[in-house]
Amino acid sequence: MIHCQHLQWGPAGQPLTPPLDLLLPSGSLTGLIGSNGCGKSSLLKVIAGLQQPLRGRVELSVPRLGGVAYLVQQQALDRQFPISLQSLVSTGFWRSPLNRRQRQARLAQVLDDWGLHGLQQQSLQALSGGELQRALLARLSLTDARVLLLDEPEAALDDHGQILLWQHIQRWQAEGRTQLLVSHDLSSLSQRLENALQLSRSACLYGPIRQLIGQRPSLEQVA
Repeated sequence: MIHCQHLQWGPAGQPLTPPLDLLLPSGSLTGLIGSNGCGKSSLLKVIAGLQQPLRGRVELSVPRLGGVAYLVQQQALDRQFPISLQSLVSTGFWRSPLNRRQRQARLAQVLDDWGLHGLQQQSLQALSGGELQRALLARLSLTDARVLLLDEPEAALDDHGQILLWQHIQRWQAEGRTQLLVSHDLSSLSQRLENALQLSRSACLYGPIRQLIGQRPSLEQVA
């Protein structure tokens, strides 16, 4: 569950939206849409506890430490950092109760799930954009977090990567995880999920994504 109460965020003294009041139930899958600069990524950071809100609060049904996983955009990474793909993915084991043998088996499974077998020792610099994105998603797969905050998860993925992504999103939804997903691909979102939150400086609207795209009047204004 994600509960935003009179929430505002953005640069100091410059809230990006009106106060947001919204309840996303546990196990829900919600798109987060809007134009560039409207505050989508910043909202994910506030929910994750990585950025302080200007006003209001966010309540979660899980602890932020270990209960929330945040998929960052690739540009937030230093691709010159001397770490292998396998080491990057393995950071998803943080706070995992699995023993060494269990971790090795789980890691092999996840690398195979995301089509990364054979790339384990590649440096970040040597990876293509799609390979790096699948590595970041594989790291997410290793967590036990019940709240998943996905910032443009389809970025740089080819058609096969997109298929893998949505297979995992559907699997996470079936497991009852709460997902909030930033995307600019409205056509794809409208075919794959029901509800979305649309951000703008004048209002925040929540409702069926097809209605949001069509700007029909039956939407719920939540800010």
